[in-house]
Amino acid sequence: MPLRQHTGSIPVPTRGKGFYEITRQVEGWVRACGLREGLLTLFIRHTSASLLIQENADPDVVHDLENFFRRLVPEGDPLYRHTMEGPDDMPAHVRAALTQTHLSIPMIGGSLTLGTWQGIYVFEHRNSPHSRTVTMHLIGE
Repeated sequence: MPLRQHTGSIPVPTRGKGFYEITRQVEGWVRACGLREGLLTLFIRHTSASLLIQENADPDVVHDLENFFRRLVPEGDPLYRHTMEGPDDMPAHVRAALTQTHLSIPMIGGSLTLGTWQGIYVFEHRNSPHSRTVTMHLIGE
């Protein structure tokens, strides 16, 4: 059976720093593609936001992660030279560099192989609302 490919994108409006779960939108798109086996690649087209697979059962997990990153990469550090877009911009770039801008998720039996408590998140690193785009590529049969 020849491999087939599908591409798409999901707009993700954010309200500022934090985690925005997109698991349902991604899974719905994958189901609509009609493939049984394959590999999904997700890519966020931004340098101040990232993608994570993280626990989606207990909201304290993403809350604690956000607090950890706030401490790890604080705003207003005099080390930063790039400040023309505001005090949250360079920390956002550092956070994106420490996390991921793309994910690969296998698909088996028509479903993504996420674990029981795993969800897909856009991790917004800027204080202001933004319109983010996650590009998707699915290849398989």
